[in-house]
Amino acid sequence: MHLLKWLYPGMRFKRWLCLFAVGALLTGLGLAIVFNYKYIDSIEEFLFYAVYTWTGSYDYMITAIVGIAIIVFGLIIMLLATRMVIRSLITVLVPDKSGRLVDMIYEHRKLDKGPNVTVVGGGTGLSVLLRGMKEETRNATAIVTVADDGGSSGRLREEFNIVPPGDLRNCLVALADTEPMMEKLFQYRFSGNSDLAGHSFGNLFITAMTEVTGDIEQALKESSRVLAVKGRVFPATTAKIRLSATMEDGTIVEGESQIPLVHKRIKRVHIFPHHVEPVPSSIKAIREAEVIVFGPGSLYTSIIPNLLVDNIADEIKKSKAIKIYICNVMTQPGETDDYTASMHVKALIEHGGAGIVDYVLVNNKEISAEMQEYYAQKGQYPVLVDEKAVEDLGVGLFKADIINDSEMIHHDSMKLAQNVMKIYHTLKEN
Repeated sequence: MHLLKWLYPGMRFKRWLCLFAVGALLTGLGLAIVFNYKYIDSIEEFLFYAVYTWTGSYDYMITAIVGIAIIVFGLIIMLLATRMVIRSLITVLVPDKSGRLVDMIYEHRKLDKGPNVTVVGGGTGLSVLLRGMKEETRNATAIVTVADDGGSSGRLREEFNIVPPGDLRNCLVALADTEPMMEKLFQYRFSGNSDLAGHSFGNLFITAMTEVTGDIEQALKESSRVLAVKGRVFPATTAKIRLSATMEDGTIVEGESQIPLVHKRIKRVHIFPHHVEPVPSSIKAIREAEVIVFGPGSLYTSIIPNLLVDNIADEIKKSKAIKIYICNVMTQPGETDDYTASMHVKALIEHGGAGIVDYVLVNNKEISAEMQEYYAQKGQYPVLVDEKAVEDLGVGLFKADIINDSEMIHHDSMKLAQNVMKIYHTLKEN
């Protein structure tokens, strides 16, 4: 009975099936004529008289040519009917993209075969990488820090006792394959003086979905369907953690949002509670990964907090995946003042242990004097690439142009993703 529904009126399907059947009959007829099947005597007799009348003699080659022509005509009709059947279905399912069906299928199949890439971090830097990574593979997974305690995320965290949704939202949007309006909607931030002021719609959506499903993982899964996400997004833990930092002068600063404000050199960061369970899906993503990427992003407040969750650093160190750290291009005031590339890597190793990273990817595009002067006014300077010191830590180094400096200095999504994949393929071949 289910198959009979295809024959319902208004389906715009039956006509093309009938046309396909006509094409199949013509193709069969042409084959019969070419191979001179004896059970089509009446048609043979008709062709005999037609050829004789036209040429004055009977020649089997002319009959064969007629048969081949009928075959070609039948095949053309079958192809046309097949094309119209596919178009009839596609215009209903994806009307806005029906014109690039072949590109969609090719892209989907190609990206499905991409390597399993697990990215670890948080903040805007992680979403920048993911935006490019979704063009290289559909098998990208983001493990996102949940120590944020400021802004909209911090308020929702306290009011609803959930993990802060801000970084999770940014990662979902970055991996989304959806309409621009939907992305704008998720990133829209309410203004004014109401209780909604400062909240983004995406944060409220994830919060509501968590309340409805009762589970942040399920909430992210359902949100991924809404945004047609190419990949997966998981929090490092579902525990309500708080970040603190011990400074080199011995003082302790509580709160992720407060750490950069004291402008002291950080010795070590901690999470409280000290021991929290990781999300099982995050551990599974690490175990299945062929490439594990840290950053880019704030070293102490976006990347390292993930390594402090129980078992995450241990699983990364045990993994046979290629582990790449994307070093920041500029220093971050109050967090990595005067840091070189090796100091970034050393901080990762001190918090995650030896073997936490194999390679570091640094920018080698020259930054203009005008840009350097502009950033110097904000206390930011280019990160010095001390190659020898990096190698002394047992970490390999890759240099590449990975920035977009047209207006501001930012990591470039596509350059990042392409260079990560280049490193992966180069090391895999060797």
